[in-house]
Amino acid sequence: MNRPARKVAVACVVLFAALLVNANWLQVGQASSLKTQPTNGRQVTERLERQRGAIVAGDTEIARSLPSNDQYKYQRQYPTGSLYANVTGYYTLFTAAGMERSEDEFLSGDDDRLLASRVTGLFTNKQPRGGSVITTVLPAVQQAAAQALGNRKGAVVALDPKTGAVLAMVTSPSYDPNALASHTEKTATAAYGVLSSDKAQPLLNRATQQTYPPGSTFKLITAAAALAQGRTPDTRIAAPNELRLPQSTATLPNFDGETCGDGRTDTLIHALTISCNTAFGQLGIDLGADVLRQQAQAFGFGETFPDFPLPQARSVFPSTLDGAQTAQSAIGQYNVRVTPLQMAEVVAAIANGGKEMKPYLVSELRGPDKRTISRTSPKELGQPISGDVAGQLTTMMESVVTSGTGRKAQLDGVSVAGKTGTAEHGTGEPPHAWFVGFAPSDAPRVAVAVIVEDGGGEVGTGGAIAAPVAKQVMQAALDTP
Repeated sequence: MNRPARKVAVACVVLFAALLVNANWLQVGQASSLKTQPTNGRQVTERLERQRGAIVAGDTEIARSLPSNDQYKYQRQYPTGSLYANVTGYYTLFTAAGMERSEDEFLSGDDDRLLASRVTGLFTNKQPRGGSVITTVLPAVQQAAAQALGNRKGAVVALDPKTGAVLAMVTSPSYDPNALASHTEKTATAAYGVLSSDKAQPLLNRATQQTYPPGSTFKLITAAAALAQGRTPDTRIAAPNELRLPQSTATLPNFDGETCGDGRTDTLIHALTISCNTAFGQLGIDLGADVLRQQAQAFGFGETFPDFPLPQARSVFPSTLDGAQTAQSAIGQYNVRVTPLQMAEVVAAIANGGKEMKPYLVSELRGPDKRTISRTSPKELGQPISGDVAGQLTTMMESVVTSGTGRKAQLDGVSVAGKTGTAEHGTGEPPHAWFVGFAPSDAPRVAVAVIVEDGGGEVGTGGAIAAPVAKQVMQAALDTP
């Protein structure tokens, strides 16, 4: 064979080899991604011709598939409308969000744990069905949280502090997923366009995806660091009427110019009870930025919660701080940022004797035959504080509710532990209103975090605006068997 012929033969061999590699890569290596491409019409039809499993809260199906009368066999429905939208997410012709996305394989029936059901379907000539996802959410608590928050922007998270189970997760404004689930592409696309362009961001799950300055709720973390270093609730700490910030010409005042203690010092418990800014600002300086950061990180700042089925933002404690910034950070200002879920976890750990439990939303997975496939077992994430520190913090938080800024969270005949927060976040903007706490404080069953953005349009404190919301949520949780 002459030289030109050999070159042509080699080129042909290379091309055939490339074609074989490409064909195998498309059929094997990229099979999964191609299968889920929005433009894959065959996959869309296949998905909507199979009965998708339900998402359930208590005895209520909050997402389900029913027979349809159009080109597809099943229509996804959300019977409760916007109430659980931030939990379920949505399932559309081309995409999914929330638990519809994170639990998609099980809901669609493609999960390996449902293989037996699929095989049985082949022999019985029955169309495969998806499994059901049973959430931890309690309908009465979810309803109470939504009603208490109302039309105000913000979020509510309620947890079982002993297990980490999410009892309620509400965000406002919310949206109705039903329009997004329409089988008419024009209708679904238009609905998404309206929601995604809304400046109020109804598609944003404020409970897990949005971070806020925590304001004075962060004083719980500062107090935890102080107690861990040997201070007690009765320790007297510096509490001037105005704190001159180091390395700065600025000063830190107390809310409404109030005096803490005798105007020079105050006890740690009373400083928390009345939410004294100067006391905790100076305490933060005395402890140092590194100690505050380590305590925040022990509670989970800087990380997301593992295996949580909804998108999360990380809570942040700044990596570098000067003296003035340390004082501001110790009272939850400067660049400290938290999600409501994170603050619910902080108070849940205090309620649980210092043990922080992994938050979870799925309690059980059931096959199409209603048989339980798996149950979630509570798992401990860590112990950010000792049992002694947790007990001391509980006593201090009880004082906040009985005689301090959190009086509006009081429940008849039930001891409540809590902390208010009024977080500044912009010049001329009303502060965010916070309340975090748990009840009963002597045998906790529910831990809650509430934020009302911009105070709901009112100029007020966390004690006046957020505490009443938390009260209703805690009462609903305690009233639920």
